[in-house]
Amino acid sequence: MVHPLPKGEGWGEGERIARMPTLWCIWWCCQDAPHAPATQTLVLHAHAKALFLLVLMTQTETKTRVVVGMSGGVDSSATAALLLEQGYDVVGITLKLWPQDCVSRAEDKCCGPQAVMDARSVSHKLGIPYYLVDEAEDFQKQVINYFAEEYKAGRTPNPCVMCNEKLKFGTLINRARQLGAEYVATGHFARIEKQPETGRYLLKRGKDSKKDQSYFLFSLRQEQLARSIFPLGELTKNDTREIARESHLKTADKEESMEICFVPDKDYGKFLQQAKLVQKHEGEVVDLHGRVLGRHDGIEFYTIGQRKGLGISSPKPLYVVELDAASNRVIVGDESQLDRDEFRVERCNWIAFEQPPESFDATVKIRYNHPGARATVRPQSDGSAKIKLKDPQRAITPGQACVFYGDDLVIGGGWIRRD
Repeated sequence: MVHPLPKGEGWGEGERIARMPTLWCIWWCCQDAPHAPATQTLVLHAHAKALFLLVLMTQTETKTRVVVGMSGGVDSSATAALLLEQGYDVVGITLKLWPQDCVSRAEDKCCGPQAVMDARSVSHKLGIPYYLVDEAEDFQKQVINYFAEEYKAGRTPNPCVMCNEKLKFGTLINRARQLGAEYVATGHFARIEKQPETGRYLLKRGKDSKKDQSYFLFSLRQEQLARSIFPLGELTKNDTREIARESHLKTADKEESMEICFVPDKDYGKFLQQAKLVQKHEGEVVDLHGRVLGRHDGIEFYTIGQRKGLGISSPKPLYVVELDAASNRVIVGDESQLDRDEFRVERCNWIAFEQPPESFDATVKIRYNHPGARATVRPQSDGSAKIKLKDPQRAITPGQACVFYGDDLVIGGGWIRRD
């Protein structure tokens, strides 16, 4: 059965892969039973026909359709294979996020051509429909422009969180609706559970603590969580590779990507300049007393906690402790001045409850690789929250996500703001 492309904007570059539904029926019932009377044979014929129609209706009408976001990696490949095995009607979609003249795209990363070829190959092997959907314009507006504007404001962005919220669980859900799919699924290592008492959808860490990606999903709203499936949440990375191997998928041993997909060499400053999103503009490097120690090419090329590349000499190591966008100043200090025990987050999203209590204790993560620290969280009426840490933490960076945990449960989170 060939699935026709939906009509509407963005589907022009889609691809179709035919899939033949498998019908299991008792074929011998359709043959004349050698020792049965004619009337009984007619009954068997009728029963076989009814069974055939019943199976056909079951496969075409009651299977739950789910769209899998195919990145071309092993995790999304294993996700599609698992859902297919579990009886879902699976459709693969890759969001084409890069413009044709993208200066920094990596061939084999999730916004590169090789990734599309791998996703197409996996879909073909699994026998599922596959679509390539052009969302480059939306990605530019929602993610890349945000990325540049945050650096211009002296903040360090987290584009993966924004991409998840706006595209993978925003645009992709809209595309799923057009395909008649009830859910979207991705290869994230996280879990979703529905709370029976309240009906709320809860987000939890993945069972594999080394691969847990719940941090990047904290900003998802209830309506997004309700339509999302994370089949890998109970598995380990080794499990996913084994699933891909058992399904004979070419991505089974593919190396995973850890960097920002559109900055494959990790040189975000070069990317910002090549993409003509920022220009060098000279400013002062000063200490906490305002004494000028050197010059810099723009605050966009620095982040809190940075030590290398400051272009200044000092008898003791100096670190970036603040970025002042208004005066275009990079402020440096010694290592002790990176430690803080209080800060504030804004634009909070609460997952565990509709309205937060006046205060609660939690483990907070101030960056993805942060081990977490005990803290008291005090939500405010303007959607922000005050965080008081039990022990000071190093390099709390404006623009980064701060996620609140209660054991495995993601309570909520917000964006670290500049005091």
